Amino acid sequence: MAATLEELEQRLSHLRTELRGAVRARDKAETTRIRRALREAEAAWEHALESEAGPDGEELLAGSLTPPPSTNKSEPRRKERPAHGSIPIREQVHQALTLLGAPASPKLISSTYEAFFTEPLVATKLASLRRDEERSFTAQGYARPYYICAALTHDRLVPARGLLALSTWPVERRIIGPLSPRADFLNHAVGTAQQIQRLTTAGHPAPDAAWRLLRRFALTIPGAYDDSTSEPDPARVIAAAHAEAAVHQQEDDQQRRAAAQRARSQLTDLQQLFGAPPLRDALRDAGGAMP
Repeated sequence: MAATLEELEQRLSHLRTELRGAVRARDKAETTRIRRALREAEAAWEHALESEAGPDGEELLAGSLTPPPSTNKSEPRRKERPAHGSIPIREQVHQALTLLGAPASPKLISSTYEAFFTEPLVATKLASLRRDEERSFTAQGYARPYYICAALTHDRLVPARGLLALSTWPVERRIIGPLSPRADFLNHAVGTAQQIQRLTTAGHPAPDAAWRLLRRFALTIPGAYDDSTSEPDPARVIAAAHAEAAVHQQEDDQQRRAAAQRARSQLTDLQQLFGAPPLRDALRDAGGAMP
């Protein structure tokens, strides 16, 4: 029987306590084992969280997706928005990134959340979110089920400018190499199309904003959009995105894996999530001098 969310959260808490003890004891073998178990438990927690929405997809990660249909056919369908601020900003970002499936900019995160969920996400609030998350991780370690963290550049392993990611994703998924921006764009398109499919299957018409978002993706993917139709076909978008991704996936995966291996061997847990310090800061901390 699959573990419940509560059981998985208890296991995560237990593993984090064990990890702190192993790190303090400088037991590398035990630290490696616990980290592996922690990643597996985090992945199981993510799966259980998504499954809690039910097989019909009526909810995604505890967020209400669409308003009830209007009983007055003469009135346009409107989103019923709850009181402002009812969902924490970090949870809003988590829901949007989970849907997109790859590191994304604050603007895209905001557009995606507002396209599918019932509450606005103010992009300007994201400016300090990653710093707040880093401070929380520094103080508490793995106390939370997830953190909003940074994508990492493949060469210097520093935070990729303007991109947010989830701590539950493996490092490879958060690395940004030369081919990664396009690969991640295609993942965004697939995630958006799949969410529209889930809504349709559940009998909930996707909001107009969701279709506009999918159209933006489809227009730049060869073979994804048919000008003779008013809306892009989600299945066609998914197929076209997968076809293009296959062209450079092997090279992109190799670059990501190589960078992720360096990150795991060179960076602390904190740095693997939020990036290595910039060269200027590293030199300053080492007592060096910049020219």
